[in-house]
Amino acid sequence: MTDRRNFLKLGTGITLTAMSGFPIFTTAAEKIKNKENRLVEPTRKIPIVHECDVIVCGGGPAGIAAAISAARQGASTTLIEMYGCLGGVWTTGLLSNIIDFRDKPGIMKELVFRLETNDAQYSAKVYDAELMKYTLDDMCVESGVNIRLHTRIVAAYKNSENKLEHIVTESFSGREAWKAKVFIDTTGNGDLSAYAGCGFDYGHFKSGQTQPMSLMAILTGLEEEELVAQGFMASKGATTEISKRKFYNEIQKGGVSASYTMPTMFAIRPGMIAMMANHQYEVSALSAEQISRATIEARKEVTQIVNGLRSLGGVWKDVRIVTTGAQIGIREGRRIRGHYTLTSEDLIKGARFSDAVCRVNFTVDVHSLKKNAGGGYGSHGIKAKPYDIPIRSLIAKDVNGLMMAGRCISGDFFAHASYRVTGNAVAMGEAAGMVAAKAAFEKKLPQEIEYTGNME
Repeated sequence: MTDRRNFLKLGTGITLTAMSGFPIFTTAAEKIKNKENRLVEPTRKIPIVHECDVIVCGGGPAGIAAAISAARQGASTTLIEMYGCLGGVWTTGLLSNIIDFRDKPGIMKELVFRLETNDAQYSAKVYDAELMKYTLDDMCVESGVNIRLHTRIVAAYKNSENKLEHIVTESFSGREAWKAKVFIDTTGNGDLSAYAGCGFDYGHFKSGQTQPMSLMAILTGLEEEELVAQGFMASKGATTEISKRKFYNEIQKGGVSASYTMPTMFAIRPGMIAMMANHQYEVSALSAEQISRATIEARKEVTQIVNGLRSLGGVWKDVRIVTTGAQIGIREGRRIRGHYTLTSEDLIKGARFSDAVCRVNFTVDVHSLKKNAGGGYGSHGIKAKPYDIPIRSLIAKDVNGLMMAGRCISGDFFAHASYRVTGNAVAMGEAAGMVAAKAAFEKKLPQEIEYTGNME
């Protein structure tokens, strides 16, 4: 912890304004010209509260792996998360399902073992979100990660060599500055990279549309055996198109035309069922207003679905919502431009790279982009073979000293629709943490570090 007399001074000669919620630099003259539409903040000194080797921003699947990996390499590592727990979509989003994890070594394999040891797993890929929180806390603390929860990144600053050097956060402690040798963006939406000034791509390459959001719910009052016997659900976390369609028809019988036509249920524990049954279409992950509205609408629809099912009686007579996700599930945000951009062509040919981070086995999974486009999901005709993600896709092209892991890495729309799942995010995070730590130790940029892969 540094002396609080160490300050980052803002406001001398330049000021910050906002475009789409993210800072850009403007001159004082421009500020005065547009003063009728802006609130001008006074110059202030922000305390630099912490300096370390690696700062990881975002505590989801990619972030926890990046932080653990960097810390285990001996790097002083801080993990910053805006919610009150680690896990991201696994916990605040209640995803309850780890996708494409089976052949992932390292931290992913260790996490599966720890979940089993803590009685958090009901089947190979299904887990209890509350025990996931506990398990991730333990793994990070044991690895020596400095964890800061309830803290949101609000700005990023580069030095004269275009190297990211400071970030600014806001929290219960107020506005604070942090300094590191290397930063890793695991925010999902690429927030840190956008603050730092990185270029990015967003949405479908033609229409700009993004995949819909979904709100998970945990249900009680249901018996797994009965649901499986009647064909509404497959057993032990499995899902089938037949069970999904039968469940959708049952929702319709309850008086609701669900926005997602392939709804899913799977058991987490006896008497505890996870449900994903809604789509929020044409919502921007870059708009707090749109996400707020989508969350409210989704919660209403999920409640109507459960009430409708209960009205049918039978297997549904006692069904109730235990909780919905604190964060609506966001499938797609910014794709930060890196030193290599994964493309659909890479997926089709099953590309191999000497600097491979992991091998992706998941299909191209594009959920309907519009409400009238079927309400389900598909591959858009792209047949993906197992392919590699290179470390170059995890290194920011436009800003030095910055890496990405998770769904905000460098890829096109269709590649993203495949690699975005959480089993791959963990592998990406682990690799990013290793490279970041080495870069910090050797006083090099991430792209200057030789990386020979982490596939074993």
